[in-house]
Amino acid sequence: MHITKDCVATFHYRLSHNDQELESSYDDEPMAYLHGHGNIISGLEKALEGRAEGEALSVTLEAKDAYGERQTEALQRVPIKHLAGNKKQNTKLRAGQVVSINTEQGARQVVVIKAGKFNVDVDTNHPLAGKTLTFEIEIKDVRDASAEEISHGHAHGLGGHQH
Repeated sequence: MHITKDCVATFHYRLSHNDQELESSYDDEPMAYLHGHGNIISGLEKALEGRAEGEALSVTLEAKDAYGERQTEALQRVPIKHLAGNKKQNTKLRAGQVVSINTEQGARQVVVIKAGKFNVDVDTNHPLAGKTLTFEIEIKDVRDASAEEISHGHAHGLGGHQH
């Protein structure tokens, strides 16, 4: 079976930038996603289209096809109370640290530029924005999505969304 719209694909990956590994799924369960529903970055989804179980591939994506270009206007001052998780850790915040802030669309990762007593200056660009990324992919499984997965817009079960 090949990866097409409304299929659930499960894969392991290694993510690197300039030959430095940033993430790997090999120490955990493979990742599962519902193809054609925007659940993974667009360039990676396009590269996986038509691939089959057992295939391995290397995909290098320019920033525009991964997490986008860096936006210089994406710097904000945020009250520390909007940080997701333990709000009392403000004294431990440091420049370069990735934290989550609560937004109307849910939690979002940002990078700390400067931390104060009540506010934190953050870069709201995705931490991988502006970077050319390489994914080493090993496709483990491809199956038809259930009607429930299609209606929910994401994969369920192992490696996918848990309800």
